[in-house]
Amino acid sequence: MTLSYFYNFVPITFNCNEAERKEILNQFPTPVLPDSTEFFNIADESPGNHVKVRVLLNEFHVQKTKTNKQYLKMLFSNNAGTINTKMWDNQGAVEKYQPILEKYAVFDIEGIVDDFRGHKSLTIHQLTPCTEEIDPFSLLAYTQQNIDDLTIELFSYLNELALPYKDIALGAMRQFWDQFRIRPAAKGYHHNYLGGLLKHTVGLMRFARYIIKMEENHYKAVMKLISVVEKAYKNELWSQFQTSENQQLIWKGTIDHLYDMLQGMMVYKEQEPNYDVIMTSILFHDIGKLLEYDHAGKTFEAFKFLFPTAVHSDLENRKQAGITMDELGVMVGHIPYGVLILTKIIEAEGIELSLGAIHQMSHCILCHHGLPEWGACVRKPQSIEGYIIHIVDFLDSRYENAEEIK
Repeated sequence: MTLSYFYNFVPITFNCNEAERKEILNQFPTPVLPDSTEFFNIADESPGNHVKVRVLLNEFHVQKTKTNKQYLKMLFSNNAGTINTKMWDNQGAVEKYQPILEKYAVFDIEGIVDDFRGHKSLTIHQLTPCTEEIDPFSLLAYTQQNIDDLTIELFSYLNELALPYKDIALGAMRQFWDQFRIRPAAKGYHHNYLGGLLKHTVGLMRFARYIIKMEENHYKAVMKLISVVEKAYKNELWSQFQTSENQQLIWKGTIDHLYDMLQGMMVYKEQEPNYDVIMTSILFHDIGKLLEYDHAGKTFEAFKFLFPTAVHSDLENRKQAGITMDELGVMVGHIPYGVLILTKIIEAEGIELSLGAIHQMSHCILCHHGLPEWGACVRKPQSIEGYIIHIVDFLDSRYENAEEIK
């Protein structure tokens, strides 16, 4: 299959026939997405419609009317966006529902659509907490790209790795695939939706394959990518100038940094980058986000895998809603967790690997943010692989905001 990425500059090439595709999806199935009947967008509703929908609670407040009567004002959300609602204090509704709203995060609500000056909302007359297993794709935004295709691409790359790196990568996916396939890669800035972690990981692999496999010289490859960034930034500036609007400048402040990283990478010009180390490190670079973030639909296998003898009562009765920082995961962070998961997988799979190779991959994970002030756990990359993984992560996290279909 041949496609392209990064302003149609980076070729996407991998081999996977129909039989191999079926085998991958059989072993690593993708989530079932909602069909058209499972979407609710209040903007499509007419005033006076009676609706019933499952939603996430974002926030609620007890407020008072002009006649000093209290009512509940609630903000809910689903995969189509936010829904403003209110509930009048009929028959003691505020006193009845306030403790329920504090305890639960997912609700089945029934109400009437209101329209005030073009702004639609719901007046709720029935509010029921949902305690059954929920489908996060019906409640949270998710990637609009084809998850089957992203999955096939990921495993096509992993299957081409040399041993034992292939065993490490596939061992991690067998352990974590059910969650890896759905998880976000961020709370706000980039890939902040279900499937974002999968999409971001594949994006880094596309860049790395271009740099190492598709160009004769990896330094020239990086220079060509920087040239693409320079052109894109010029286009952003010209577009802003023409419209006189304060548009988002995706590539502002990035070019000097990329050249600094290229210069640091050139210190290692006598070394050939290890493709298997880089690709395996990419798989693990953000896998710690399985623990760092929380949201409706998250399960806790990663915590239990890393800490099997721990008492896991802290994980019980979580009030999960939109994408937030995990109250435990934020204390460690996804970068150290990535190294912990890597070493634990190597141990669990009984894989023999040199101490040097383990440290090469660990270093790539630890330095992929590039600078300590950006969250890197080391002062700067100390290998050519470390520089490459930072550069591709830096490019993909910013390019994601330029894509029309995320």
